[in-house]
Amino acid sequence: MHIAITGNIGAGKTTLTTMLSKHYNWEAQFEDVDHNPYLEDFYSDMNKWSFALQIYFLGSRFRQVKEIRESGKNVIQDRTIYEDAHIFAENLNDMNLLTERDYNNYLSVFNLMKDFVSAPDLLIYLKSDVPNLVKKIYKRGRDYEASISIDYLSKLNEKYEKWIENYQEGKLLIIEVDNLDFVDKPEDFGLILEKIDAELNGLF
Repeated sequence: MHIAITGNIGAGKTTLTTMLSKHYNWEAQFEDVDHNPYLEDFYSDMNKWSFALQIYFLGSRFRQVKEIRESGKNVIQDRTIYEDAHIFAENLNDMNLLTERDYNNYLSVFNLMKDFVSAPDLLIYLKSDVPNLVKKIYKRGRDYEASISIDYLSKLNEKYEKWIENYQEGKLLIIEVDNLDFVDKPEDFGLILEKIDAELNGLF
């Protein structure tokens, strides 16, 4: 079984991935943020580092999905390979931070990889508005995220909504998290578990 958690920066993906992994006793696969050699440079100069960052994420995510499928284990994954193309690369291209040539080159690699990976059995989208995302990003205090603009987050949110609306790769669960505190309120976490269990029961 392969579950993936998706959502904008600050939506709570990593936290929920950790909590679900402990609850179900499944293996967690996290986005490579702490060891990413491009992320800090990217937020300092998006124009210069966009292509390198996107290629790094794409390779990292492809490796993850390959390992998930080969392991035969139940896995909960923080983010998917689809977001790299449909959200981040597309948005950088729209903002003229990724040239048309680099974007087309990136898409050709993504489309090749996509044919070799399977979609998650269940995709969980954490839906959140921009003010809530800003609050969460500020609260966790990563230095390199301090320069993320509200405009950038808003554009990403629009991309997420568009992608989720047209998502047809597999089963999808949308959870609105703005009024949930699943970290400090067990009843809110329980509500999420109920929704997930209802979907999982339909998959087995």
